Amino acid sequence: MLFYMPHNPESETGKKSVICQWSPHLFIFSCGSGILYCAGGWSPSDSDHYQWLQVDFGNRKQISAIATQGRYSSSDWVTQYRMLYSDTGRNWKPYHQDGNIWAFPGNINSDSVVRHDLQHPVIARYVRIVPLDWNGEGRIGLRIEVYGCSYWADVINFDGHVVLPYRFRNKKMKTLKDVITLKFKTSESEGVILHGEGQQGDYITLELKKAKLVFSLNLGSNQLGPIYGHTSVMTGSLLDDHHWHSVVIERQGRSINLTLDRGVQHFRTNGEFDYLDLDYEITFGGIPFSGKPSSSSRKNFKGCMESINYNGINITDLARRKKLEPSNVVRSFTPKYFSCVEPYTVPVFFNATSYLEVPGRLNQDLFSVSFQFRTWNPNGLLLFSQFAENLGNVEIYLTESKVGVHINITQTKMSQIDISSGSGLNDGQWHEVRFLAKENFAVLTIDEDEASAVRTNSPLQVKTGEKYFFGGKTPKPRMNNSSHSVLQPSFQGCMQLIQVDDQLVNLYEVAQRRPGSFANVSIDMCAIIDRCVPNHCEHGGKCSQTWHSFQCTCEETGYSGATCHNSIYEPSCEAYKHLGQTSNYYWIDPDGSGPLGPLKVYCNMTEDKVWTIVSHDLQMQTTVVGYSPEKYSVTQLVYSASMDQISAVTSSAEHCEQYVSYFCKMSRLLNTPGRLRMEYVGFDPGSPGSRPGLKAGAKPLRHPGIPGFNIPF
Repeated sequence: MLFYMPHNPESETGKKSVICQWSPHLFIFSCGSGILYCAGGWSPSDSDHYQWLQVDFGNRKQISAIATQGRYSSSDWVTQYRMLYSDTGRNWKPYHQDGNIWAFPGNINSDSVVRHDLQHPVIARYVRIVPLDWNGEGRIGLRIEVYGCSYWADVINFDGHVVLPYRFRNKKMKTLKDVITLKFKTSESEGVILHGEGQQGDYITLELKKAKLVFSLNLGSNQLGPIYGHTSVMTGSLLDDHHWHSVVIERQGRSINLTLDRGVQHFRTNGEFDYLDLDYEITFGGIPFSGKPSSSSRKNFKGCMESINYNGINITDLARRKKLEPSNVVRSFTPKYFSCVEPYTVPVFFNATSYLEVPGRLNQDLFSVSFQFRTWNPNGLLLFSQFAENLGNVEIYLTESKVGVHINITQTKMSQIDISSGSGLNDGQWHEVRFLAKENFAVLTIDEDEASAVRTNSPLQVKTGEKYFFGGKTPKPRMNNSSHSVLQPSFQGCMQLIQVDDQLVNLYEVAQRRPGSFANVSIDMCAIIDRCVPNHCEHGGKCSQTWHSFQCTCEETGYSGATCHNSIYEPSCEAYKHLGQTSNYYWIDPDGSGPLGPLKVYCNMTEDKVWTIVSHDLQMQTTVVGYSPEKYSVTQLVYSASMDQISAVTSSAEHCEQYVSYFCKMSRLLNTPGRLRMEYVGFDPGSPGSRPGLKAGAKPLRHPGIPGFNIPF
């Protein structure tokens, strides 16, 4: 076990550290302000919510616990704090627990130690402790100790052109069982992470689509028959945050476990095959160009991967030892491909009380701003700026998931100009806004879609002001209460790549308030949370969310309630009879609020017993041809319910029966050599995958089919 402690913290950051090794026989460390059990402690000059204590371990470590004390023999201690972590000292990620940004309980005095074992370890080089609350009779005071162990992994950087293939020794790979593990981080929302395919139509693909992870698998399909093997599962969200995400794919035949960051999905593939047949290679980072439409229409992965393991083979280690050669544009790896290239973007995180003030160039004839944002809220103020010379102001805001621009004009008869563009922009994805205004002209462009850009040639005079407020406005009394933005809620979400007057804003300088100012923002962090992942809406309910909550839409699911849990249908035909209903078609839900969906049946209530009739697709007479015992005609029946639903109905029935009617013409029957042999070859409701059907052999046969099976209650 390794113990890491900050040493000689600078005024506010505590950026230096020492590493102390511990064993049952040895515990060595040197005391410094901020270290547990040592005299003194870290106490910044200002006690406010913008202070933090940072620890640099020198390289990445696996962190499992943290302990705190107050400042030695004082009234200074932290009662609640947040932990951020990072690989680079940039792009911080808050520690999450139970699906939320976690606030750790701190100390109640200056001497006792409060330790927290992390619910899940984190891997990082840097840790930052952000005090949220402290003793009201004192100041912020802190001593800390961080517990963990060493961590090392091979890393490969993919630039969107390199594809790393692992070629099979025998040119083909036929597997019943697969285990694939890897970690990735990226700031791109699209990209193929791994891909393999075979000439028989089998394939396996793991890719990002709209910052979600999509796993696709086909163990074999029959283009001339009913077997369709394609299976696709989507999981995760916001995976373009450039933080590490862990993936484990475990396959045994058709049974799959897909694990993303400790969240596991269990499912079975479609089709009837168990083996995955791949030809030549499996590739990581994209699909090699083959001339097929699928190989050119999907983007390659751009970002970093580490610890790639395919069925026990360490792919990253083979690449480092030059046992694998990348394909496509770059023919060989250079040292930079074994380190992770970090993006230059600096996000900023806004809550309901935030604003970010950025300086601009005064009295310019061209007003030009651009930025990217992501949010779940349909409404919110994105930007406010006052024109010089009292010419008016500009407001850019979200309204009903669209971006709107309101220009308030004071020097012309036309008092305002309003334009809007886009739709569904509160989906949590990054969206770009570009707005340009000059004399008698303005244009709004969303996501670089020039074709849908909105323009206006209304009379307009522009003189830029000296301040631009993003995410909200400065508090009263400085704000203009007559402005349209008073009606707009503050923006909640993240922004990045903010440009004013065609100049990229240096948010690190703004963080030091030179120049600019801010309130209640977190710079170099985007702490957006997807409250619909995992989806808490049951039975296919659609999840939607705002910044603080989610809601389920249960329309057309057959269920009601906050999470679509309560069935709106009766459990059986008998229940409908007790309600005074007569024979007719009804929806029933035999397992109530359980996982099975409702099914439509015919309820026959004309007899003493109530019959539940489940129909299938073979209602008309069907010709069956067979001339010898060796030659059979097989007819498959497709019922209006799944096997699990039918099993749930039959398990609660007093009696279950099925019947077959047939009509023979010009055929020898009974014990004659050409007699008809008819055999029912399905289905056992208790047997997974059992399919109902008929098998017959004789001269031409006609039968009217099987209207269904009847279940009296």
